[in-house]
Amino acid sequence: MRFVLRRADLMVASYVLSLVLMAGSAHAQAATDQAQQPPTTQAPPPSGTLEPNSTTPLQGATPATPTAPPAPITTPVTPGTSVVAPPPLGRVFAAETGIIFNAIKPDKVMDFETVIAKLRAALASSKDVVRQQQAKGWKIYKAAEPGPNNSVLYVFIMDPAVKGADYGVAKILSDAYPAEITDLYRMYTGAFATAGQTIVNLAPVTDKPATPAGATAPAIVPPAIVPPATAPPVTATPPSR
Repeated sequence: MRFVLRRADLMVASYVLSLVLMAGSAHAQAATDQAQQPPTTQAPPPSGTLEPNSTTPLQGATPATPTAPPAPITTPVTPGTSVVAPPPLGRVFAAETGIIFNAIKPDKVMDFETVIAKLRAALASSKDVVRQQQAKGWKIYKAAEPGPNNSVLYVFIMDPAVKGADYGVAKILSDAYPAEITDLYRMYTGAFATAGQTIVNLAPVTDKPATPAGATAPAIVPPAIVPPATAPPVTATPPSR
């Protein structure tokens, strides 16, 4: 009885061992086949494209040239220079005679006349030919009647006015008294009762009437010739008896 059981155990053990050997052989064969199979290669992407998670083009591809943003338009400025606004126009007359009206505050008459005295001295002592010509024709008057806003009216008459010459008082004083111009200009501008000066260009009036611009002179029509009236015939009447 024991012999029969031992034999049965041996047969079961042999069967289990054969199953284990077969499973191991199949696993080894599969590993061998997998090792002998050539690796699969992935097709390269088209030329010029980028690999995933890469910012560098593939070898042999032409990289795209980035487009630079347009440069802002700027005005070139020369180093060491500053942009200066053009100076305001001076007191220049276009006619042969000019007038400047100055409305002065009553309490600033002394300041204004002090500046005018310096102006006359600057014109008289100037070596400039234009200034000398201005001094000859520059006359200064003080009105007896009050001016605007009960001001004191001073009148500059330029007769003749020098063509192209600047009659600006501040400019003349600045050229003659550069060290005093700050105080003189403060006295001069602070004396005005109005916003500024009034400038008038004058043209002479001639005997011949001026023709308006764009109009034509009227044609001269000769007077009509009218024959003299003839006297009626005289009829002789016989004297009465």
